[in-house]
This record gives sequence, structure tokens and C-alpha cells, in this order.
Amino acid sequence: MSNTPMAANPLTRAVLEIDEYVSGLGWDQPARLFALVDTARLRSEQPSLADRLGLDDEPENSGLTPIEQDEVPTGKPLDEFLATIAWPDAVAGCALAVERLMLPPSAEAQVPRDLDEAALSKWVAEHPERQEVRMTVAVQRDGTRESALRLREKDSPTEVLTGSDLVPGLAEALAATFEE
Repeated sequence: MSNTPMAANPLTRAVLEIDEYVSGLGWDQPARLFALVDTARLRSEQPSLADRLGLDDEPENSGLTPIEQDEVPTGKPLDEFLATIAWPDAVAGCALAVERLMLPPSAEAQVPRDLDEAALSKWVAEHPERQEVRMTVAVQRDGTRESALRLREKDSPTEVLTGSDLVPGLAEALAATFEE
């Protein structure tokens, strides 16, 4: 992904690469799951796959290569789906890109307390201060985390917020896919 800004570490670069890829597909997309594999290991153990992925042009120490997995089922809650995943040893990490509605902290006091999940979702969707956000969260086997957040109203690569602790709940769920 040539437009991905250079980042300080391979996990941040992978998150930004996934964010760029998913943003190219537009909004209103389903959740997308990615395996993160060590690029050097991929080149040595799977040269034909590395060639198909265009990794010959990448620097030797390019870090992590995201590989999109099969579709995430839409009829199952995301946390339940993630609880069914186990990764082979060749996978160094994983990432998930998902869109959600978000409210500012000032709206927390307005949330009705007696709503079930469906009613709460409807309430948030109708709230005048809601924001659509795409979250890309990645974790490595060693527990390292990174996230990228992109608001729909500020849909630009220069407006993507990154940080290791932006979406802690999703990062925890992804990290659990590596537990035995």
C-alpha cells in the first residue's frame, strides 16, 4: 500500500495499511478480519504466496503482512465469533476492522438506563451527536497492541488517530484468540 505513511513500528504500519485498504472499499462495510504474518518468514516459507501478494518489492525488514480472512459472520455477535478463533503458529498477530456508531462523552448522561441492546442501538443511531467511526485494532501474540480510528465525517488519511489503547475491549477480545 504505497500511500500508507511510514510508522515507527511494524504493527502500526500494518494497522495503517489495513485502514487504507478498508477505506478504499468505502463505508458501510462488514467487519473484516486479518491474520498478521511475519513478512520475512512468509517470503522464505511461502515464496509463491509472497509473490502473489507483491512482497518482492518490500524491504527485507518490512515487518508484518496482513492477510484478509474469510468473511466475518453477520448473524453472530462479534465477541462470540472471536471466541471461536484459534490461530496457527505461523500467525504473529491479528487485526479487525469494524464500523460502529459512537457518542461523545457528554452524551453518556443522556443514555436511558432501561434499554435492551436493540433499543440502545436504535437510540444511539438516532442521537443527533452520533459519529460513525471505523476502528482497526491489531494485537500480536506477545500482547503488543495498536489501533487506528477514522471518523466518517473526517474521512482522510491525515485524520486517522492511532494509539495502542484506543479500543481496549476489542484489543482484549483479539488477544484472547491467541490464548490456549
